[in-house]
Amino acid sequence: MEKLFRDHIEKIVAITDDEFKYIMSHFSLMNFKKRDFLIREGEPVKYVFWVVSGLLKLDYQDASGRQHVVAFAMEDWWEGDYHAFFNQSFATMSLQALENTQVLSMTLHDYNALCRNFPKMTYFFLEKANRGHISSQQRILELISTNAKERYDKLLQRYPILFQRVPHTLIASYLGVTRETLSRLTAQ
Repeated sequence: MEKLFRDHIEKIVAITDDEFKYIMSHFSLMNFKKRDFLIREGEPVKYVFWVVSGLLKLDYQDASGRQHVVAFAMEDWWEGDYHAFFNQSFATMSLQALENTQVLSMTLHDYNALCRNFPKMTYFFLEKANRGHISSQQRILELISTNAKERYDKLLQRYPILFQRVPHTLIASYLGVTRETLSRLTAQ
């Protein structure tokens, strides 16, 4: 696990063994079973997470009770309710394990300490945030400018493994279509 995380960091910044030890001192290893919640809507958000193994689903429930899958997170990905985390407020989304999942978790206090005391990690987090922001903008543009078939094809091309690991009902929600529409798309 530590080697995976170090490799993840070193894709952006080079670090020494001592620096990596310092970084790891700001994280905790946590294990969740399938269906466990890491974050529940309406509760305080204490952590952001890096996925060591397993699969997570971030979702939002609208006023009518309809579930909207905002994101999936698998190995080597970060996830959380960032608005609630950075504002130390209550979650507006839920984060749930779709498989038995192991994560590294970090509190806001530890995030701030790393950024304040270790500029390389400030740069690392900035790069991750920029990439995440770009990805979010691309997802929004795809939702408003492409049809269901195009969204399905792009998701299948980018992340084919999701179709083996995620129930089709959740993939349909992520794509903004019904389960029936997804069935028609997969049959084409």
